[in-house]
Amino acid sequence: MSQLDIRIGTLVSMDKAASHIPQILPHGFESFALTCWQEIGPIDLATTAKQVLAAIGDNAVISAVGVFGNPLQDPNCAKDIARMIDSARLFNCDIVNGFAGAIEGKPLPESMPAFKKVWSDLVKRAQDNGVRIAFENCDMAGTWESPAWNIAHSPAAWEMIFNELPFENVGLEWEPCHQMCSLVDPIPQLRQWVKRIFHLHGKDATIDWNTIGAYGIRGGKTYAYHRTPGFGDSNWTDIISILRMNKYIGAIDIEGFHDPVYRDELEMTGQVYGLNYLKNCRGGDYIPNPK
Repeated sequence: MSQLDIRIGTLVSMDKAASHIPQILPHGFESFALTCWQEIGPIDLATTAKQVLAAIGDNAVISAVGVFGNPLQDPNCAKDIARMIDSARLFNCDIVNGFAGAIEGKPLPESMPAFKKVWSDLVKRAQDNGVRIAFENCDMAGTWESPAWNIAHSPAAWEMIFNELPFENVGLEWEPCHQMCSLVDPIPQLRQWVKRIFHLHGKDATIDWNTIGAYGIRGGKTYAYHRTPGFGDSNWTDIISILRMNKYIGAIDIEGFHDPVYRDELEMTGQVYGLNYLKNCRGGDYIPNPK
């Protein structure tokens, strides 16, 4: 078992990766998840891969590459996911992440035929490329009755997804934040689903129970805040311990630009704090055993 079995890193937009990674790599990030919003656009993935790998050298890895859109309603998004699957190995990476998609305005189960149709081909393509698919657990403000962008936001939906696609290369990109904002306890959930988790977003939450007690969750008051790890309610020492006990090998990449305090001019201040906090939760500096 190695400290770097679980790397601590951050998310970087694919179109800014070549310029941003050299600037933030010296802070100690060990991995980078590269993201595209809805589409890849004009980005040359082969060129970007060469630039990024040259920038990180032996100091970090690319943990995941992804397209975050709605492939069930946007054919161009589905095409770009296929393109990303074909290109993942250029980044020395075997995980493509993103949303599962949704048929919006209809109850979640009605998305399943379209989900199976779209993702069956994509999963087979991923298998052929030695790539794993990791669905993020973000609800995108959708519900079971009316999902938005992503059906993969609850255990009941995960069971449906894995029933439709019973393949070893299909799993989750998990974070405690989204589950906590649904008032789910993330720790027992992690224990139950850890074998299906391929990648983690380092994002936490703070739940304002006083507001919930006074107004409920439909009272028009903010009752949950997305937080950078180290500033929220989760016990990341427990999270990392559960991952280690289940032989997880991969990355926890901080998803920034959500924290209500450490944002704007304080964004990287908060992210580097979160980076060092998660490293401490991982056990701190590696100390060799006596011989």
